[in-house]
Amino acid sequence: MAASTREIPPAALEDRGSGRPLLFLHGWGVSSGLFAPILDALQEGHRLIVPDLPGFGATPEPDVPWSVHEYAAWCSALLDRLGVETCDLIGHSNGGRIGIVMAATYPGRVRRMVLAGSAGIRPRRTLRGIARVRFYKALRMVERSVLIPAALRHAAGRNADQRGSADYRAVSGVMRGTLVRIVNEDLRTLLPHLDLPVLLIWGDRDTETPLDDGRLMERLIPDAGLVVFEGAGHYAYLEQPGRFCRIVEVFLRDGEDAA
Repeated sequence: MAASTREIPPAALEDRGSGRPLLFLHGWGVSSGLFAPILDALQEGHRLIVPDLPGFGATPEPDVPWSVHEYAAWCSALLDRLGVETCDLIGHSNGGRIGIVMAATYPGRVRRMVLAGSAGIRPRRTLRGIARVRFYKALRMVERSVLIPAALRHAAGRNADQRGSADYRAVSGVMRGTLVRIVNEDLRTLLPHLDLPVLLIWGDRDTETPLDDGRLMERLIPDAGLVVFEGAGHYAYLEQPGRFCRIVEVFLRDGEDAA
């Protein structure tokens, strides 16, 4: 289902500079402000489009839980509102996940894409993980049961709250439902269909989106290259901003020369 972008106000947005449009998509639980340390270095020759995604920063959350496909549709609609037909894209973590769907769903909308510690590969479930999910669901069933004393229901609810991930515990309502939808989507089937050059940048100490995910993306995306930042974690672009910007500048400039 496509996102109904007219149901929410336009994004809280930084739109500056002139030249080829460059769209920045931030990760889950943060805002576009985390891109501030690299914007000046990447501004020359670019129009920088840096939104807070719905539910983060100063952009209101959606009315109902969204999947990554609704976020991709929202980003495409944002470009329409800004009069941008084609852009380059830098996506970090969940922003990379959105970028993958956007490039696959709207061919030609994204010219070149940089994925930094991108999400999108769903971890394979282990027996221990399956057991944890089942126990969590059992706690929620106890919490909702009218046949169980209130004290036990409340205790089950508190126990379940403590067992969710940090991201899950940090949100509620619509955004909690959004997180559940997003993390349960595996995008690996889309990767072979990406018809654009993709630069993958990964920290070798990334524990949120492991380096193996980046290697898998490099194998599955037809035109992809992987650069590993030694000693960096999930926010490699912030840990080594100078190196990140130099590599990205060369990647985007090569595309301009080819065009």
